[in-house]
Amino acid sequence: MSQMNAIAITEPGGPKVLQLTECAIPEPGRGEVRIAVRAAGVNRPDVLQRMGAYPPPKGASELPGLEVSGTIDALGEDVSRWSVGNQVCALVPGGGYAEYCTVHASNCLPLPAGFTFAEAAAIPETFFTVWHNVFERGGLKLGETMLVHGGASGIGTTAIQLAVAFGAKVIVTAGTDDKCKACVELGAHRAINYQTEDFVEAVMNATEGRGADVILDMVGGDYIDRNYSAAAVDGRIVQIAFLKGRTVQADFSKLMMKRLTHTGSTLRARSVEFKARLASELDEAVWPLLEQRKVAPVIDMIFPLVDAWRAHERMEEGAHIGKIVLDVG
Repeated sequence: MSQMNAIAITEPGGPKVLQLTECAIPEPGRGEVRIAVRAAGVNRPDVLQRMGAYPPPKGASELPGLEVSGTIDALGEDVSRWSVGNQVCALVPGGGYAEYCTVHASNCLPLPAGFTFAEAAAIPETFFTVWHNVFERGGLKLGETMLVHGGASGIGTTAIQLAVAFGAKVIVTAGTDDKCKACVELGAHRAINYQTEDFVEAVMNATEGRGADVILDMVGGDYIDRNYSAAAVDGRIVQIAFLKGRTVQADFSKLMMKRLTHTGSTLRARSVEFKARLASELDEAVWPLLEQRKVAPVIDMIFPLVDAWRAHERMEEGAHIGKIVLDVG
């Protein structure tokens, strides 16, 4: 067999441009493994790529999909940790919406004990992102307070659980009462419905006027200036997306007076070596929590691969809580 089913982006546009197609099964290069994919996570960058706004990095597959789970079925040269038949999940630079996917061996992690393939496929993108941005760039510490915008998203539900597991207090914003309730059930100390409450005032009330030590923001736009108001002295604001826009006016005197740090990052284009380091840290610090079910991805809906367009519709509707996953087979 030399051909596989995959979802291609036929042209930039809406969800219906995602079409099932046949293409060649990829061969693993040096240091790579090939995974017979069982499930693939759906993420906001996939939507941006579909719209023509987020091209894959040089050398990556043109197919969408940034995280998969499945069984290793072929090894490239110089692969030592893994064997054919190992069950893994992996962070991939592209190509996840397909029956087979290649990835550098160091960017794979073992399927957590007791996890389904669908659950495992929902781990890599959000857990890598949260680990780096919350704990490394944001430096969240025991006893600190973190504000997470988009608390009911895949990133948000992951950030709540990991922060609570490592002894922080979490405040979130979300757009409905149901989403707020879900966040509290995951361990958030306070959930703010941004449709009916001013999050700056609510954060200040919840922290007795101190503010949030770390703010994880995927919204941008006018949230940037408001984050400066909601942050504690010496607070750290980490930007990971701009759903409300990347151009904004802000009062930067708050940055100076509060000694704030405003940083940000993207993950997809980072080096194999960088992602390998994150994988190693997650294996040591977070995998035991997963295997004890102290943290776990929240699954919103699972769609068959052929209905990837419906998964994108679900994400763009904004009603999902947690992760959307494709069942590949």
